[in-house]
Amino acid sequence: MTKLNSPSPEDIRLWDNRNLMHPWHSLGTEDADFMIASDAEGIYVYDESGRRYIDGPGGMWSSQIGYGRQEMADAIAAQVLKLPFNTPWTSTSGPAAQLAAKIAAESPGDLNNVFFTTGGSTAVDTALRFSHFYNNLRGRPEKKHIIARQKGYHGSTFMSASVSGKERDKSFLDTDTDSVHFVGNVNPYIRRDGMSVAAWCDEKTTELEAKILEVGADRVAAFIAEPILASGGVIVPPEGYHRRCLEICHQHDVLYISDEVVTAFGRLGEFFASESVFGIVPDIITSAKGITSGYVPLGAVLISDRLIAELTADDRSEVLFSNGFTYSAHPVSCAAALKNIEIMEREEIFAHVRDITPHFQARLQELRCHEIVGDARGMGLLGCVEGAAPSDSSEAKRLAVDKEFGYRLDAKCEERGLLLRPLINMCVFSPPLIISRDEVDMMFDIIDQALGEVNAEMC
Repeated sequence: MTKLNSPSPEDIRLWDNRNLMHPWHSLGTEDADFMIASDAEGIYVYDESGRRYIDGPGGMWSSQIGYGRQEMADAIAAQVLKLPFNTPWTSTSGPAAQLAAKIAAESPGDLNNVFFTTGGSTAVDTALRFSHFYNNLRGRPEKKHIIARQKGYHGSTFMSASVSGKERDKSFLDTDTDSVHFVGNVNPYIRRDGMSVAAWCDEKTTELEAKILEVGADRVAAFIAEPILASGGVIVPPEGYHRRCLEICHQHDVLYISDEVVTAFGRLGEFFASESVFGIVPDIITSAKGITSGYVPLGAVLISDRLIAELTADDRSEVLFSNGFTYSAHPVSCAAALKNIEIMEREEIFAHVRDITPHFQARLQELRCHEIVGDARGMGLLGCVEGAAPSDSSEAKRLAVDKEFGYRLDAKCEERGLLLRPLINMCVFSPPLIISRDEVDMMFDIIDQALGEVNAEMC
């Protein structure tokens, strides 16, 4: 009989295949044979045999300070021993209050009210519920519709999944199709031949306003948008797009929710990207992932003083936002976030990201030399390579590239010691923010070599 307290790699693989349900994976398969991640240090992950891989996805857009930080382990352990849990309904903790104050101090504009959740999905869910709550209290119960974007990803709860615009994520799952509406893909790569990026921006912002008017401004509660559509393929909207969308939303009394679950905490070299990078001060910001560098789960929703003031007027005797989670403001998670931020500030990691970004993005653009690369795009330490068969290819070849490019590239990179995240005809990557210039070169050298093989096979 297998002993649970001393498992071999074979035991782990057997239990994983038989008993562990993985996110976004086929059911009923007992031969998934996932890589068993055994150890990690810096930007590297090690499998059960000790083989080392560069963690190209950075965990899942989350590993800012890298792996194996003793300081993080010590801070987490110390908080576990001091206060491992407190009920957020009737008490608070030092780490939670301190973290809320720190985030408020670093947030743009007047986003000084911080609601802690368990991760990105519950942060988005909370933001959407707040937009409904806000309009109920203001006597506008019909103003509940949400506008989102195709290719956007916002989470896995019912509400956050409903506003996600990745079609394949919704296979056989129900979502709210009555009060959620989508505007088109903002990716400049797909614009019509001969159309300028500026004209594309005009078209996409006009589309948002048209959708608000179509649904009815008196019925639209909020527009939710990632500054960069990460899981949709690192889609960078055209310059000025976010600012113009914010102006349209405010013109029609629609809340602007900036989903910074990926872009906050240094991914673009700033604490938050909304104002510092894109020049907007949203009404609400959601964040998670990099807030703890993935060491423990935590999410946060930032809400503007203006919205809170509108709900707490003197004519209301009580305003109860009856939303929350057992693990809201969890003291261990908040302690981990505080230590994570301390490390990032002490080691000037945001400045490092700003310094290394030009080289990272230059190496990314060099990958366009491969015939099979349709687009190479990114910002900060975010990147995507999208495959496209040459225009004179047969339909069979085009279909193969559309279906297999990402998985073939990922497999060939993994053989060489680099993990990527395949998305059908794309691969995306967001390595830990501590990655060095030499490691950036190592990473792109591997992608370049792997692309050469994929190009030879598929073109």
